[in-house]
Amino acid sequence: MKRLRKFRNNRKLQSTLVIDFLLFILFFVLLIIFLRYSVPLGVNYIVSKERDTSLGLDVVAAHEYIADWKQGGGIELDRLQQSGGWLELLDANRQVEQVMGNKKDSLYKYSEAELYDLLANDEDQTYYYSITAVYDPEKTIKYLILKIPRDLISISADDDPSISEMKYLISFFLFISVGLILLLVFVYSYWLARRFKKPLALILDGLHEMIAGNYNTRLSIPAEKEFKLIEETFNYMADVIESATYEKRIAQESKQQLMMDLSHDLKTPITSIHGYAQALVEGRVEDKERQNKYLLYIYNKSTQMTRLIQNMLELFKVDTPDFKVNVERKEIGEFLREHTAGIYGDVERKGLLLDFSVPDRDVYAQYDPELLGRVIQNLIANALLYNPAGTHLRVELVEADEEVRIEIADTGIGIPKELWTTIFDPFVRGDQARTHTGGTGLGLAIALKNTEKMGGTLTLRSEGEESSIFTIHLKKSE
Repeated sequence: MKRLRKFRNNRKLQSTLVIDFLLFILFFVLLIIFLRYSVPLGVNYIVSKERDTSLGLDVVAAHEYIADWKQGGGIELDRLQQSGGWLELLDANRQVEQVMGNKKDSLYKYSEAELYDLLANDEDQTYYYSITAVYDPEKTIKYLILKIPRDLISISADDDPSISEMKYLISFFLFISVGLILLLVFVYSYWLARRFKKPLALILDGLHEMIAGNYNTRLSIPAEKEFKLIEETFNYMADVIESATYEKRIAQESKQQLMMDLSHDLKTPITSIHGYAQALVEGRVEDKERQNKYLLYIYNKSTQMTRLIQNMLELFKVDTPDFKVNVERKEIGEFLREHTAGIYGDVERKGLLLDFSVPDRDVYAQYDPELLGRVIQNLIANALLYNPAGTHLRVELVEADEEVRIEIADTGIGIPKELWTTIFDPFVRGDQARTHTGGTGLGLAIALKNTEKMGGTLTLRSEGEESSIFTIHLKKSE
């Protein structure tokens, strides 16, 4: 059974329908053959002769007179002549060449159609006709025609009781035959409908499960290739919907977590600012040095809040559907030189040692200058913010066969490996990666979004003395 089902799964629906139809035809032919040999068909018709008994005419078939014709006479031929009939011998061309008896008509040659019409023996004919084939001594085929006055012959169906019973049997078997044929058609229709009903029911059940929200539903249809294609398409659709639903749920949870983190990061400095400002307003701080200290604290916290809000707006802006990206083919070496030169003063003030490397020849890549500038700025700003003086900072442009890489690495404190999988998430799922240095925890998230918008990737690794190596992968352009 499993082998038959597997064979069915490997063939097309058209092949299945052809096989079913051929089986139907085979059963139908077998039924016809059964009916043909089990039902008596046909009606025997006999000829009853209303004759002049005084003449003693008993024979009305031409072949009964062959012996008298060969002998040139006989008892039956005499009776025929006494009743007004006669015999005619026709050659192969249906022309009369011999008459035995008294010919009473003027037909000496017959056409084929005319002869067939006369042998039909209609009631309005003058004579009754019967014909048989004979051979002369030279073995040439000829035809012997018997003609008898029509008023001496009457043709009717036999009204014998056996004939009536035969008619009843024919009607009964005809009814049975029609019933069997209709039953065969019904069985074939049911079998065909059942073949489609089961896989369609499975598909319908699967759709109902999907409507009910059970996106882990998958189909397994034991049917032909067309249904297997529907099964594969349905399962693919279910995979896409389930994945999209999961991603939507994760995005919703991330959004909620993001709002909670933002609220936390805003609430803490606002509370501090409110407390210090209240103390100054109420005049509780009379010492000039403490007043300046409070004002500086208020300024720093408000600056941090401003930067946080700006980063949040930038992160939300990148995620909007109408955000436009102007990716085009541009030389990237000089671009990297300009941006690195712009932050060189900050590198010196922080006390970091900069190693910069760019190929001497022009290198072209597909990128958006504004987005790429923000990515480089955020990565270098993170290195300056979290690392102590004396840290080596490396900015290098690497040209490969199909891509261009910008590596921004440092030998600083590094990032714990347990945070590598979430380091590019906003706020890193809480306060795990934030310190008291004033960082917002959004720089890497913004850098990743901008890189992906340009069709590139941003990765993190460590190697040797370099604890953090951020690599921007961009498409190379010849």
